[in-house]
Amino acid sequence: MPNQKPRILNDYRDLLFSLIPLVLIAVVFAGVTSQCSFAANGPTQGTVPSFDAPSALRSDAQNLRFPIREPALPENWKPNSGSRDTVTGAGGGTVSTIGYITGAGTYMQLNQSDATEDVLVDHIVGARYATGTRETGGQKWVEYAEPDAEPAWVADFGDSRVLIRGAGDTAAFETMAAAVTAARPL
Repeated sequence: MPNQKPRILNDYRDLLFSLIPLVLIAVVFAGVTSQCSFAANGPTQGTVPSFDAPSALRSDAQNLRFPIREPALPENWKPNSGSRDTVTGAGGGTVSTIGYITGAGTYMQLNQSDATEDVLVDHIVGARYATGTRETGGQKWVEYAEPDAEPAWVADFGDSRVLIRGAGDTAAFETMAAAVTAARPL
């Protein structure tokens, strides 16, 4: 048997010298699999996914039973996502959703539906109460705001309701609300 010291004489230095090779191996594996980086400047914004919002909105206008609007948003607003959903139950309907990244880098979402306002609000942002109204471009928008939650604005266009929500500031909401109000149904 080699000349080993008794277990009772092992201390924290022995443990440390045993762990160093294991930690180095873990760091190498994480680096190889790109699971960590050592950037000095912190996180950077990735590429915004591209989404063809005009085509999606035209398809929704052809296939849904309510008017769909295509807002003319600033060029630095980039559509990055879209979906279609169904709200079941009384007052429900179909929801057409397009997500945008604003020029300031915040996310804004445009939802158009034939569901009633209460059902649409509950489906998109959860149970909330109206906190006020605002007029933008001659259209009344009902505001739903809660502390520590993204606000939502809803307008009733007769045959459809439009809900906008997101992390943008008041100017972003006003920009989207004015663009939707000005847009004619497709």
